[in-house]
Amino acid sequence: MADNKLTPVEKLNQDEAAAELARLAAVIAEHDARYHREDAPTISDAEYDALKQRNFAIEARFPDLKRADSPSEKVGAAVSEKFEKIRHRIPMLSLDNAFSDDDVRDFAARVRRFLKLGEDIPLRLTAEPKIDGLSLSLRYEEGALVYAATRGDGTTGENVTANARTISDIPNRLKGNPPAVMEVRGEVYMTKEDFAELNERQAAAGKQTYVNPRNTAAGSLRQLDSSITAGRALKFFAYAWGEVSDMPSDTQMGMVEALQEFGFVTNPLMAVFENVEELLEHYHAIEMERGELAYDIDGVVYKVDDLKLQERLGFVSRSPRWAIAHKFPAEKAMTTLNAIDIQVGRTGAITPVARLEPVTVGGVVVENATLHNAEEIERLGVKIGDTVIVQRAGDVIPQILGFVEEKRPEDATEFAFPATCPCPLETPVVRETNASGEESVVRRCSGEFACPFQRKEHLKHFVSRRAFDIEGLGDKQIEYFFDDESGLEIRTPADIFTLAKRDESALTKLKNRDGYGEVSAQKLFDAIEERRTIPLERLIYALGIRHVGESTARTLARSYGDWGAFEEASLKIAEGDEPAREEMDALEDVGGAVIDAVARYFSEPHNRDMIDKLIGELTVEEAEKPQSDTAFSGKTIVFTGSLERMSRDEAKAMAERLGAKASGSVSKKTDLVVAGPGAGSKLAKAQEFGIEVIDEDEWFRRVEAL
Repeated sequence: MADNKLTPVEKLNQDEAAAELARLAAVIAEHDARYHREDAPTISDAEYDALKQRNFAIEARFPDLKRADSPSEKVGAAVSEKFEKIRHRIPMLSLDNAFSDDDVRDFAARVRRFLKLGEDIPLRLTAEPKIDGLSLSLRYEEGALVYAATRGDGTTGENVTANARTISDIPNRLKGNPPAVMEVRGEVYMTKEDFAELNERQAAAGKQTYVNPRNTAAGSLRQLDSSITAGRALKFFAYAWGEVSDMPSDTQMGMVEALQEFGFVTNPLMAVFENVEELLEHYHAIEMERGELAYDIDGVVYKVDDLKLQERLGFVSRSPRWAIAHKFPAEKAMTTLNAIDIQVGRTGAITPVARLEPVTVGGVVVENATLHNAEEIERLGVKIGDTVIVQRAGDVIPQILGFVEEKRPEDATEFAFPATCPCPLETPVVRETNASGEESVVRRCSGEFACPFQRKEHLKHFVSRRAFDIEGLGDKQIEYFFDDESGLEIRTPADIFTLAKRDESALTKLKNRDGYGEVSAQKLFDAIEERRTIPLERLIYALGIRHVGESTARTLARSYGDWGAFEEASLKIAEGDEPAREEMDALEDVGGAVIDAVARYFSEPHNRDMIDKLIGELTVEEAEKPQSDTAFSGKTIVFTGSLERMSRDEAKAMAERLGAKASGSVSKKTDLVVAGPGAGSKLAKAQEFGIEVIDEDEWFRRVEAL
């Protein structure tokens, strides 16, 4: 939960807004990876949507603060390194969301205004259930399946062809007379019945059971061993397309009917309507019967039926103007609040978690729910022993909405928020203040790396993909080694790099322990050894300093150049050196919140001791400083649309190396816009301001001419 979640966007000042955008970028990126790449989300759909909506609102109020890594410019998450990458010929974009009937009416009105359609002219719209599964793109050439790719980040996906061939709903060869090139897109899912049977088999075999059908289907499709996928009873609904050499129809509904003729399963609940009220009636009918469906859905998707109108409408940023997803409201149930426990996160955030009498909500057994903070408990008025109302909408950790007053028992007890951390050190719990002097709603343990709870979470962050990215050392392995008491424990980052040496003298070597063998143990040691040399920006990010995400870590690394310079500046700031603080404050995208976090981090003796031991084990590569003498030096460049020769991240990194600033939004300060196919509002804004616009090929010509 955000530190300033109760501070309205309109009350944020410039520094607070910048810090909040940095936090949101990091948090949303982390949740994107958990949902799209790891198939293991840790927050609810509603909480995720709230994060995205807050990000959009801040960007709308402070457009010049829009970050190069803004979540509003991203789709999905980067692909896993486990799979070969496939670049989509046409990007797989995401949809905007509607949460009420009025949102849908507004959508239809926007479409009419854009197309200049009067109310007397029919606007045909299709409606189809929004399947809760994993998006997949299938490419057919001359009727034969060539490859299957996940959505990935929307531009590049993972090659899962071998696994897709095991799904009976996916034909290896199309029926009838399909186009020479036909990319079919749809959703891989698992039925509720098949999911229940899988869990029964897992439980009978003494293996781990799964949480919900969506994550299980996604994880099953992304197996390295296709025989595992084959045993998971996956299914596929086709509902869209990518590149097509010869369109079989000029309407959305006609195209889906063609997909059915080619041998695909399409959803029987899809229909086309002439007006919005009929559309909404269909939505509410599906909402009423969703519990009886064989599969999970989380809403209904509406699309303009006429494909020529879709082409005229085009796209806005990452979403089409001609489609929207109408999400279902959360599902609810009643149960007993048995206890409230405290959890400590990586940044020391103290989070109360409700322990519930198990209850089934939307087909998932719920035993825990988030309570966020002390203010939330007070606002809800809940006591231990209450009958509470639990809400879930595809959630992993549901929310408590309130309690049933008439069911409150006489012995219900109030929860006292702890003044000290539940760790053995019992370090004080503190509340920070923001730039306006307001206290944060989040309480934090002040122990940093001294606190064992934070230490464990810091270590998980340290080895994460965008930090040290040590293969074979993930969250589960950190838990394993952290709790070890036989000489192979990992309690600090430096312990990771002494593991192999300690293993040589250990009584029971790693290769002889459960879960490891000689080959797997050696692979882990080799993977650790490969990460002894690390780029400066990855090291700074891996330290887990609050408010320092990837983008900020990159800025700090490129500005200071090497570890010695960055450490010296950070220590000076921690000691109150004003010139050092001013120097850091002058950096792009670095504000007061970041500098205060750096000061706190480097003023903590435990952190400094941890860093000293770690640096002694590493070789830290100097950062590549931006060039200052190129034609792009000092320029502000915006990349928009679908880039075909490079990813958006690669484009921004290239611009920054050449001394430019890569911005996510177009303003009068923008010097150059590089526009690819599907460029929408940013291109229009650039043309309005008279900003130079070039395509991707011209960009490369100019870069190669330097």
